[in-house]
Amino acid sequence: MVDLSVRLAGVELKNPIIPASGTFGFGQEYAQWYDLNILGSFSWKGTTKEARIGNPQPRIAETAAGMLNAVGLQNPGIDEVIAQEVPSIREVFQGPVIANVGGFSLEEYAENCEKLSAVEQVKILEVNISCPNVHQGGKNFGSDPESAAAVTRAVKAVSRQPVFMKLSPNVTDIAEIARACVDAGADGVCLINTLLGMRIDLKTKKPLLANRTGGLSGPAIFPVAVRMVWDVYEAVGKEGNIPIIGCGGVSSARDAAEMMLAGASAVEVGAANLRDPMACRNIIEDLPGVCQELGVEKLSELTGGAHR
Repeated sequence: MVDLSVRLAGVELKNPIIPASGTFGFGQEYAQWYDLNILGSFSWKGTTKEARIGNPQPRIAETAAGMLNAVGLQNPGIDEVIAQEVPSIREVFQGPVIANVGGFSLEEYAENCEKLSAVEQVKILEVNISCPNVHQGGKNFGSDPESAAAVTRAVKAVSRQPVFMKLSPNVTDIAEIARACVDAGADGVCLINTLLGMRIDLKTKKPLLANRTGGLSGPAIFPVAVRMVWDVYEAVGKEGNIPIIGCGGVSSARDAAEMMLAGASAVEVGAANLRDPMACRNIIEDLPGVCQELGVEKLSELTGGAHR
């Protein structure tokens, strides 16, 4: 029998498949379709200190091989998530949960992570540094190594769980950002977030999104994600002590295996969930066959295999 289990900074997952933040809510909607306990984990909806209603409509636009979104971190706020969503999660999923954390200042990141450190089911903090820094004119925290390192240090100082920094692909050198985060104490990294894009309506001659630009996800970005996971593995992962969660366009078990060969220890599935709510279940069911095809009995053996 194929062993699908993987480890992320000491956290054991029964398999590497993780629904990505922003595409899975807090799990309840998908629990109507299948037993969520087959998942390795899931990353809940990005959470900020205060409740956010998000960006104005329209904020979703289809593309030929994916979608654009400018949802704007809509969420009920950290206190409401802990009080209401966490107990509801326990009813449908008993495994380790990844908490995706947003913030608009170092203080907000730290406060959110400190509160989440007391939540037993949260085993990994996934810190989204694609958020704009309100104290520096809106420049994203993940756009330069110094800012990324500052967030890492702030959350590591108050966190009990392993901290994974979720990196933006909208930078010149993502490996440099990853090195800065690891040097500042990150236990792992997650990449990639969405690529910045836009569409224009030919009838109105206006952008399709009210926000003008949005994040591109789906199969279109998969080759970019694989390349960036490769680069970051070369920079921080080859020694085996800094795990990478790879994401970006993963739609099948074969995609997951390819991402792992590039250097990922686990794989997040995002836009595919919106197209097919059974996507993660189907990928998990197909993984043993892919492993047999590739001649491995333990799935984790694939991680970094293309580098060897």
